[in-house]
Amino acid sequence: MKKKMKKNVMALLAAFVLLCAFLTGCTEVDQVSNNISKEADNFNVTRKLTVLNARTDTILLELTGTFSLQNNSENELEVIIETAEGKYQKDLAYLNDYTMYVVEDISGSDVDKYHYEINFLPEWGVKVTHED
Repeated sequence: MKKKMKKNVMALLAAFVLLCAFLTGCTEVDQVSNNISKEADNFNVTRKLTVLNARTDTILLELTGTFSLQNNSENELEVIIETAEGKYQKDLAYLNDYTMYVVEDISGSDVDKYHYEINFLPEWGVKVTHED
C-alpha cells in the first residue's frame, strides 16, 4: 500500500511539474539557463568577473576562477570563491550608481537541457528528477 501511495504521489508531482512548465511557458533556453546557473553556483564552471567604475572606466576588480555570486540586500556583490578542494573564501564588492559588473563564462558549460530536479517539501524526501 505504501509503495502504491508513493507511486501515486510521484505521478501527481510529475503531472504538476509538467503543468507548471506548460503554464509558465518554460522553454528550452529557460531550462538550459537554469542548469548553467546551477553548475556555476556549484563551482563547476570557470568564469571571469570584472567590476568596474562606469564613470571613469576604471577596473576595480578582476577575478577568474570557479565562484558563485549574488547581490545581497546591502547593495553588495557577494562572491564565494573556491580556492582549493573544499576551501572557500567570501569577497564583497559594494555596488552603487557608478559601479557595474560583467561575468563571462570562460570554460563553457556542459549541461543537459532535459535534466531538471524539483524538491517538494524536502523534509519528506520527495524529489522529482528527470534525466534522459
